[in-house]
Amino acid sequence: MDKRPVGESFIILLVEDEPAHARLVIRSFEEHRISNRIVHVSDGEAALDYLFQRGLYANPEDSPRPHLILLDLHLPRIDGLEVLSEIKQDVKLKQIPVVMLTTSRVERDRMGAYERYVNSYLVKPLEFDQFIKLMDDLGFYWLGWNFHS
Repeated sequence: MDKRPVGESFIILLVEDEPAHARLVIRSFEEHRISNRIVHVSDGEAALDYLFQRGLYANPEDSPRPHLILLDLHLPRIDGLEVLSEIKQDVKLKQIPVVMLTTSRVERDRMGAYERYVNSYLVKPLEFDQFIKLMDDLGFYWLGWNFHS
């Protein structure tokens, strides 16, 4: 159940090490007028620091808990599956939906994500138009239907 005050935007944590992919996600959400605040970090360690509000993200006012996490699989420092495990083992974080957003079509990766309780596993299309369509559908489902049902 969405317990946000009326008018408050969704907070999305985007964990993506590829700058071009991050820009596409952010731009796609902006173009589709999805009301949100996107926090972008580029590695697994920064993601965990943000989520556990430590280091650069120790101030809870500057690093509020996200409503949705978009998590790449192959990340520097700490990989996406390990980040996912940490999220789903924490009492406060495990309720946040996590969408694995990756280029990996490897069955072992997909199964590893679901074994760690990912909410969804999406493979990034290589074609620009299909990537934009995926982001549109993702925003519509997770930020529209899922939170307003």
